[in-house]
Amino acid sequence: MMDHAHDLASVRDATERLLTALGKLDNAAVTEPSRLPGWTRGHVLAHLARNADALVNVLQGRPMYASAEAREADIERDAPRPLDEQIADVRASADRFQEAGAAPADWSRTVRLRNGVTDAAARVPFRRWVEVELHHVDLGIGYELEDLPAEFTEREIGFLAERFDGHRDVPPTRLTDGTRVWRTGRDADAPEVTVTGSPADLLGWLAGRREGSALTVQGGALPALPPL
Repeated sequence: MMDHAHDLASVRDATERLLTALGKLDNAAVTEPSRLPGWTRGHVLAHLARNADALVNVLQGRPMYASAEAREADIERDAPRPLDEQIADVRASADRFQEAGAAPADWSRTVRLRNGVTDAAARVPFRRWVEVELHHVDLGIGYELEDLPAEFTEREIGFLAERFDGHRDVPPTRLTDGTRVWRTGRDADAPEVTVTGSPADLLGWLAGRREGSALTVQGGALPALPPL
């Protein structure tokens, strides 16, 4: 069962780690490429700020974004800003998200995200935690998948395994770090593929951050995962 209060606190801690790291950069660093194709670090920071506001919309019963076009336009508009404006926006939007999360609410209700996706309101703080942690890594400023909190990594592997569960283009797949096991892919109508690796490498592959060369595969080839 999701503990939204715990996850809100984890989002706050992750945000503070990010802001501390951003405080060591300069304006030139914001204009440099991130690890996400076609995006500068400024694009990543603009997305993080606007995502916080979008999840406030979700928690308050409004559409997450006005439209896909508006989402992209907002990121492009905000990406070129200097570092101090980026930091202020990330902090202020994070505060708005925490305020919305602290409001009395029925956390068992179903909320609507992008592209018709629905989820329990209680999972929204974890979704925000994912955004902050993975995009901190995407900035390429010294925070790596190996630096992520162990609890976060384990839960995100489980979340992504669940996301690909039953997907017709993913063969039956067993994931293991040598201790824990997750399963994903379509129903077992084909031999199961076993993918073994460190938690960071498993997460990196599932999340599209690593190509999977550090993973060991038995029973077939490393499955090609659909885009998130």
